[in-house]
Amino acid sequence: MMAAGGVDHSLFTIVIPTYNEVGNVGNMIRDLTSLYPGTRITIVDDGSTDGTVETVQSMQRNHPHLDIIRRDPRDRGLTASVMDGIMAVGTDFFVVMDCDFQHPPRYVGGLMSLVIGGADLAIGAREGMGPLSFGRRIASSGANRLASTYLWFRRRPSSSDLMSGLFAGRAPLAKDIIAIHGKDFERGGFKVLFDLLRFMPRDTKVVDSPYRFGDRASGTSKLSSDIVLTVLRQCGLGGKVASGTLHFFIINKAGRAVGFVILAAIFAIVISFAA
Repeated sequence: MMAAGGVDHSLFTIVIPTYNEVGNVGNMIRDLTSLYPGTRITIVDDGSTDGTVETVQSMQRNHPHLDIIRRDPRDRGLTASVMDGIMAVGTDFFVVMDCDFQHPPRYVGGLMSLVIGGADLAIGAREGMGPLSFGRRIASSGANRLASTYLWFRRRPSSSDLMSGLFAGRAPLAKDIIAIHGKDFERGGFKVLFDLLRFMPRDTKVVDSPYRFGDRASGTSKLSSDIVLTVLRQCGLGGKVASGTLHFFIINKAGRAVGFVILAAIFAIVISFAA
């Protein structure tokens, strides 16, 4: 269906990964259907046990463009869910967004217009992160700098918000990248956008679309505290080695003990030379 702004919504599939989002999924589907009639919506569920799947299935009777993918519980992960969703897209373009309303549905139309206008990838770049805790802001900022440095070094297209989970793109391009390089994605990670960008052709047209990050409407965040470690693992062999080392010395109990012994030894050596 053609919107007033000239965007044919039927050219798009909105991919929404879910895990225990029963408090949000119904409202999200209703809002998107109202704002973008004719758009396909694909819910990719990662093993919800709270009624999310049943809610979506009950709504399919009145929403003919609504689909649901129920994933293998042995292969859980946000990135894996988005990969499966993109590979199932049957339209020319796709949008990826979260279900919790921190990606406000009203901003999706701007991303649609950008890719219809010629962008290969349009990224929702957060202007404000008020709803995020201080710890998550620091982790997100650090991970973004790390990812940006890696893409600059590899001369790949980039964005001001590489940690964004709101983006739109050309389906054939994303499908080709996943088909060829998907084995190298961090399937259990959270930042599929970074995985896509690190394998995109250098001449890919990427544009940012600023938006105001919203409050989570219901439920709790599924984002793990080891986001920086997962992003490190996305940075090639060196990143995987660094991630494993940091995990051992910071997170693993035995690693913390070894790290303490090493630091104590270094401190003792410094003191002995200073004496």
